[in-house]
Amino acid sequence: MSPFAPEHPDLPGWRHVYSGKVRDLYEPEDGRDDVVLVVASDRISAYDHVLATEIPDKGRVLTQLSLWWFEQLAGIPNHVIASDAAGGVPAAVEGRAMICRRLVMYPIECIARGYLTGSGLLEYRESRTVCSLPLPEGLVDGSRLDPALFTPSAKAEVGEHDENITYDAVVMTVGDDTAARLRSLTLEIYAAAEAIARDRGIILADTKVEFGLDPATGRVTLGDEVLTPDSSRFWDAALYAPGQAQPSFDKQFVRDWLASSGWDRQSEPPALPADVVDRTRARYIEAYERLTGRTFA
Repeated sequence: MSPFAPEHPDLPGWRHVYSGKVRDLYEPEDGRDDVVLVVASDRISAYDHVLATEIPDKGRVLTQLSLWWFEQLAGIPNHVIASDAAGGVPAAVEGRAMICRRLVMYPIECIARGYLTGSGLLEYRESRTVCSLPLPEGLVDGSRLDPALFTPSAKAEVGEHDENITYDAVVMTVGDDTAARLRSLTLEIYAAAEAIARDRGIILADTKVEFGLDPATGRVTLGDEVLTPDSSRFWDAALYAPGQAQPSFDKQFVRDWLASSGWDRQSEPPALPADVVDRTRARYIEAYERLTGRTFA
């Protein structure tokens, strides 16, 4: 795979320190070490590769949707300090950036699954388990899991696969108390968001959240993005039909096109055609508008 070296904007007063698959991190040039600037790009990834073709407005959609969800989850501590120019966000990235508390991130992807699909379905077909948690016979693609499952994974470097791990492995990594807190918060977030989405005709099948320790408060704090089409599976409730793959509000069009393009998933991914870009952008915006009830401008 080609080296991962995405372009990032130069922002006065901020020094670029890291690029993930779709976000860039900056720290203040004045020496402050308690905040970071998180900028969501228009990059899109698939099959652990970052594509050269971007999806216009994707960074703004994900940022604005995350901010809306942080509002809905006001009882759970999160890392956002400011999200506009008045709060210090550079004008060049206003709308797709947040100034956040610098957290000591836990090396765990905290995943809640309320429906059986994706990698969980593959494991279930082999062993009737998901992340080693036993499940009953007879489940199919899209079966509801009640109660929802906490199925963590270990974070991987860019270009590598996250690895599903057991709860015991989480305990060994972060300790009993923190592991219990991560599981409790993840399932609390899922339950609250699932009910909100269902009221809007959308099924939240699963979601991934990340947490860190806030050195200033000593609290486990919600970080990164939250409940976006990049970190969650959203399905249209009106089209939901267990036993088959469900249409989703995410990069489904990108994955489908890449799968049919003949790409070997090892070399650099091909450029996306314009219609795939347009349909993917429209799907992200539809998710934002249906969930929030707001018009994306």
